[in-house]
Amino acid sequence: MKPPSTLARPRAFRLVLCLLAIISAFAAPAFAAGNDRDWKPIDPSQLALTAPVVEKDADAEALFWEVRVNYDAEEGMTLDHYVRIKIFNDRGRESQSKIDIFAPKVRGFETAIKDIAARTIKPDGSVVELKKEDIFERIVVKSSGVRVKAKTFALPGVEAGSIIEYRWKEIRRDSFTLYEEYEFARDIPVQQVRYNIKPLSNSIYGMRAHTFHTGMTPFQKEKDGSFSMTLTNIPAFREEPRMPPEHAVRPWMLVFYSPENTTSAQQFWVNYGKEVYDEHKPMMKAGDDVKRAAAEAIAGAANDEEKLDRLFEYVRSKVKNVRDVAAGLTSDQVEKMKENKNPGDTLKRGMGSWHDIDMLFASMAAASGFDVRVAKVGDRSEDFFDPTFPDDYFISRKGTEDVAVKVGDEWRFYDPGTTYVAEGMLRWQEEGQQALISDPKQPFFVNTPMSSPDKSVERRTAKFKLSEDGTLEGDVRVEYTGHLSVDMKNDNDDDSPAEREESLKNNFKARLGSAELTGIQIENVTDPIKPFAYAFHVKIPGYAQRTGKRLFLQPSFFQHGRGALFPTAARRQDVYFHYPWSEEDHIEIELPEGFALDNPQAPGSIAAGDLSRYDPIAQVTKDGRTLVWGRKFFFGASRKMGGSSLLFPTATYSALKSYFDMVNQQDDTTIALKQGAPAAAKN
Repeated sequence: MKPPSTLARPRAFRLVLCLLAIISAFAAPAFAAGNDRDWKPIDPSQLALTAPVVEKDADAEALFWEVRVNYDAEEGMTLDHYVRIKIFNDRGRESQSKIDIFAPKVRGFETAIKDIAARTIKPDGSVVELKKEDIFERIVVKSSGVRVKAKTFALPGVEAGSIIEYRWKEIRRDSFTLYEEYEFARDIPVQQVRYNIKPLSNSIYGMRAHTFHTGMTPFQKEKDGSFSMTLTNIPAFREEPRMPPEHAVRPWMLVFYSPENTTSAQQFWVNYGKEVYDEHKPMMKAGDDVKRAAAEAIAGAANDEEKLDRLFEYVRSKVKNVRDVAAGLTSDQVEKMKENKNPGDTLKRGMGSWHDIDMLFASMAAASGFDVRVAKVGDRSEDFFDPTFPDDYFISRKGTEDVAVKVGDEWRFYDPGTTYVAEGMLRWQEEGQQALISDPKQPFFVNTPMSSPDKSVERRTAKFKLSEDGTLEGDVRVEYTGHLSVDMKNDNDDDSPAEREESLKNNFKARLGSAELTGIQIENVTDPIKPFAYAFHVKIPGYAQRTGKRLFLQPSFFQHGRGALFPTAARRQDVYFHYPWSEEDHIEIELPEGFALDNPQAPGSIAAGDLSRYDPIAQVTKDGRTLVWGRKFFFGASRKMGGSSLLFPTATYSALKSYFDMVNQQDDTTIALKQGAPAAAKN
């Protein structure tokens, strides 16, 4: 994922603030160990508590969660956490006695977790301490699919009526930042959340805060110069699969340093868009070498669309992104590389950052006679950009930028610097978003297009032979295009070939426990153009169930064992799909000698208007020896007006679940094969 641009405010403003931030951080004392780090006394009323306060059905509840924020000259920004939890029943014991403390990347930097301490206070007041050797590190896959590092441990001696408490230090390595995010909610209700923040000192601007999806109480100034803020009765926040980005629904707070904004949001974006234009204009200046390359690339092109396609292909083929795995450079080598000062340097060296590559494309397009601008776009994997909030945090620091080119009356968007993104597409995080088109006089917002389902296809083929004992054996191939391909490449490009094979085996064995995969081939992992693909030979004993003279077979091999997409009857969060997609399956199964279909019934088609359609395929060859089974499915075709249009409110959950349940039911179709039955005719 490409990092956000650092452009945000006038350069002099940024330099002053960063310098003051560094000075103030070195002047501020580190958070000192001592009495503040000791366990707080247990109030007898907390041990006697038998029912939750915030949510009546809660199995456990946090009595308090305290976070002290400071700046350390050596470590960076530190957050000292302390949480105390009351366990009400066995379900609470089960859910809360095993702890994961996440260490996600923040703006591309690793977060460190240290100084963990934990203990259990039993109902009789006795205490059991956690041993240091019982703390481990592991990778956790969250419901969103994101993999994060975590320190994990199991609290000893937990039972209904116990209190558990633990504390830890979180270190954010990107120290001295002018923007920080703080969470309020946990997976259980919280009676009280308290933040104590020691602000950057000597700053020309004061500390400001803005809360999202919750109210806000005023900050109180403490004697040590810090500021504290307390919220009470925070409901539990529970992650659910395919939910919106957490910060679009979860209560949290943004703390930042800036002058008080007295302009309207509309005027803020006008001023900001002008600044973006002025900042990037010299970066797109084309020298003679760039002009010659542009003329060479578009020679013979029939129209503007073809010219831009050729420029995109030229830049993508001539210049490598230094941060990509395919470039073969270490982090140290990248840091020591000379900076590309202009598009000519990028072209000459054949290497550059994603921004260098985008600016080369922009300069070549401008040299070819196009109106070219830089467009600032939010990242909807992080949040939904709201232009009524007059600050560039969500569109610059947490967003990204693309190259906008005027073709006729429309603006087309390009991003050749992000290697895996296909021509004619953006990263899914940037599609269906409001983009700010920079301009020297009147910047404006337009919507980036959403790629249609046929751009992101999972195409699966298999050719099997079924034995009379139910063993299924044969060859499988799967290809991914568009956003699906990008996701697969991002998930695999940092892994070794052995790790990729192991992940693939684990994925299939999770559905088909007895599957034996051999001859695995994983292709185009770091190729910028070709689809991600894998192929293997598989043998699955007992895939079909033998009962007397019949075999019961689920032909939809690729859906076998998947289960319903939405298994729960109710849902708290809206459903959010990242992008439209489609699936195409073609399966051939050679039937065992002497067996034929016994009164087969093919599944039927299902449609949800223009939004989605499911079309199964079921045939038998004329000789009755081979079953041909397949399906075509797409979702999201009519949801083109923006990223949020892929959001389905909880009020529509029942209908959405019902539709996918019908698809799942069709995929679970089981057919019977009878020994000695006459061969069925071709459908």
